[in-house]
Amino acid sequence: MRKDSKLKRLFIGFLGIALVAIWLVSCSGEAGSGKEKAKAQISEKTAHCISCHGEAGNGKVITQQWKESRHAQMGVGCIDCHKAEEGDVDGFEHHGDKIATIVTPNDCAKCHKKESDEFQASHHADAGMIMGSLDNVLAEVIEGHTEFNGGANPAAASGCWQCHGSTVALLKDESGNPIKNEEGVLQFDPKTWPNTGVGRINLDGSKGSCSACHSRHSFSSSLSRQPENCGKCHMGPDHPQIEIYNESKHGIAYRAFREDMNLDAQPWIVGQDYSAAPTCATCHMSATPNQPITHEIGARISWTLRPKVSEKVDVALKKKFKKLGKPLPEGFLTWEQRRANMQDVCTQCHNKGYVDNFYVQFDNMINLYNEKFGKPALKIFNLLGSTGLRTKVKFDDEIEWTYFFLWHHEGRRARHGVAMMGPDYTQWHGNYEVAHRFYMEFVPQVKELIKHADNKAGAKEVQALLDEVLNSDMHKWFLGKEDPEALKKRNAASKAFRERYSH
Repeated sequence: MRKDSKLKRLFIGFLGIALVAIWLVSCSGEAGSGKEKAKAQISEKTAHCISCHGEAGNGKVITQQWKESRHAQMGVGCIDCHKAEEGDVDGFEHHGDKIATIVTPNDCAKCHKKESDEFQASHHADAGMIMGSLDNVLAEVIEGHTEFNGGANPAAASGCWQCHGSTVALLKDESGNPIKNEEGVLQFDPKTWPNTGVGRINLDGSKGSCSACHSRHSFSSSLSRQPENCGKCHMGPDHPQIEIYNESKHGIAYRAFREDMNLDAQPWIVGQDYSAAPTCATCHMSATPNQPITHEIGARISWTLRPKVSEKVDVALKKKFKKLGKPLPEGFLTWEQRRANMQDVCTQCHNKGYVDNFYVQFDNMINLYNEKFGKPALKIFNLLGSTGLRTKVKFDDEIEWTYFFLWHHEGRRARHGVAMMGPDYTQWHGNYEVAHRFYMEFVPQVKELIKHADNKAGAKEVQALLDEVLNSDMHKWFLGKEDPEALKKRNAASKAFRERYSH
């Protein structure tokens, strides 16, 4: 027995040594594989830049980020991105080269033309158009002040514009000449810079900031593929996409299997390079076996969920181009084509029946919001304005705040919730809040405005519309006019529910 025991211990010892050896060989092989990043290719020009900017401080950090980037591995250096052309308003002489501080989509387009063209045509690129929206009225007038500190607007500059983008401007002297520091570097107006908003208007006329998603100076694909990257802007009470994603089965799977996502792979095709979970990029931008990567963020979106009443996305775009007096661009996608693009992504993980049924649920939810709350509330709100029962001043009436919350916050949450499979955001953060806001605040406030109106004829018109809405099939319960048979069934279900928990 003793001899057998000794042999057993020796066998286990040799087996352990062998396993450790195998593990070490495996690790050694992986370290020398293609997963190891290639060494940075540093040209003479780049070496000249690094000789000053790479010595210490922020320059050292920036240089290190660049050295670890794919740009560095491909030999794309500082001057390749920062070189300014003759006539560039933001260009200045710097140690023998004319450079620009801000790298714009036009600069990136020298190598990434397809990506730049797609982005310039996208809704992201037009994010700076918020300047004329109700959101910006809030930031410029109600929350802030446009003439604060010589025309600065901190609420917008440090808030809205950091996601949507500023209109970049240079500091100028009294004669209108650009101001430079002691090193000859052009100085930017701090009201507009720093800013990496996705719809930034650049000095060269281009729209957007590639570093909004790709983060200078590493310009990492893996970073842009992660949901947190999108979540820095797509979050909060009016568009909580990151919160909805985190609640969804997709977000739960991503957090559980993040290490299996193969985020550095090229071209990162769902179902081939990874299958653990989808991210925002997976659904909206990244490649499938049937589609290439796209930087046109709306190419797979069929509904527009932003406005007071949702429309199919091509309806809104057709209105936009008609208003601009421009023909539809070449390659214009209908909502059906956009939906087919998204369904192609979905069917990499789900069968066709599952995907088709999801879209039925999605459409039903959007149509319910539109017909029950979106359209009636908008019609009443507009009539209050045309009859003078509310003023023309933005947000000076309580009902304006109530209506804004109804569509801009709760209404969007419900719609985005269903689009991204977030049931709690569809229901409790969405539909419930919409209903409460409509019945308990909006309707009573309309009645108060009718009661105290100086324009009696206008008040009568609003009352007639309110009566029409509340007596419709979807709202008549509020007046105690619910169908008796439907009420009978609900009472029976309620009784059964109570009995279930009475034991």
